[in-house]
Amino acid sequence: MKTIAVHTQNPYDVLVERGILGRCGTYIAPLLKGRTCAIITDDNVDGLYADTVTASLEAQGLTVVKFVFPHGEGSKNAQTLLDIYAFLCEHEITRSDCLIALGGGVVGDITGFAAATFLRGMQYVQLPTTLLAQVDSSVGGKTAIDLAQGKNLVGAFKQPAIVLCDPDALSTLPDVFLADGMGEVIKYGMIRDAALFDMLCTLNLDTVRAEFDTIIPTCIAIKRDVVEADPFDHGERMILNFGHTLAHAIETYYHYETYTHGSAVAAGMCMMTKQCGTAEQYEKLCACCQGYQLPVTVDAPLAQLIPLCSGDKKRAGGNLRYVVCEPTGTAQIRTVTLQEFHDLFIH
Repeated sequence: MKTIAVHTQNPYDVLVERGILGRCGTYIAPLLKGRTCAIITDDNVDGLYADTVTASLEAQGLTVVKFVFPHGEGSKNAQTLLDIYAFLCEHEITRSDCLIALGGGVVGDITGFAAATFLRGMQYVQLPTTLLAQVDSSVGGKTAIDLAQGKNLVGAFKQPAIVLCDPDALSTLPDVFLADGMGEVIKYGMIRDAALFDMLCTLNLDTVRAEFDTIIPTCIAIKRDVVEADPFDHGERMILNFGHTLAHAIETYYHYETYTHGSAVAAGMCMMTKQCGTAEQYEKLCACCQGYQLPVTVDAPLAQLIPLCSGDKKRAGGNLRYVVCEPTGTAQIRTVTLQEFHDLFIH
């Protein structure tokens, strides 16, 4: 087992071990104030892992209830959140009880937000089952739902009590969702670890699974270091959004239907590097992304895509902040006016 300790205002551990979902109750039960757990999951993950998790929790004497919602980014909205609140009220969940986020980034984000806000705050645990959630969204305490006007515009900072990552859960991932997670993995190499990026360039979607026991803890440790330095996203933590300013615009433009988040991030990273990096760096990044069946650009007209970036939550007044990586393994935050950002892409 690999343990990554996250020293935020409310410290917690991220445990990475194969088969840990089947033993999750052993690690969760000692942390709980109450004896009831509400599993929040989606209709894809429910049939794969909910019974395993429930059995482990019940073996520790815990009472378990479960809420299941339709999978996909389209469910990360206010209505699903209200449905979760109603479910928690129906089952008389109290502040001493615990929510269990079992699933990918959508499940983790909306469950964390529910935990941050229901009864003004309660414990929750992250059990991420996708690569993207294991290396990125389950760690750091960001929770949110989407609005029609943009992604993750309503949320709260809420650290989990513990995060349990089971690489075996990734064996059920279709290639499209494995590629989705690799978009974020490549990002970590670009912003902080040139050696990781170089290793990723030697692998592809067929061979990378054999390296997950190394890749997952490496990415978590990078995020841990950044989050500890800037827990509330006022400065350095913004480097984690390399490619995301464009990615969120891409997701909005396509109504969260055409591109997964990681695919949009890959395209956003490549599009940004084309404008702000060297030709050699751009070509290497594109080749790496393509090795994982990730897009390096999108068909959306830039004249329509760039204005959507103004809805990004990284705006500061009339300015927009974005990230560039030059050289690979380092990241810089740049602040420009909306017009200057427009001119960077549209000449």
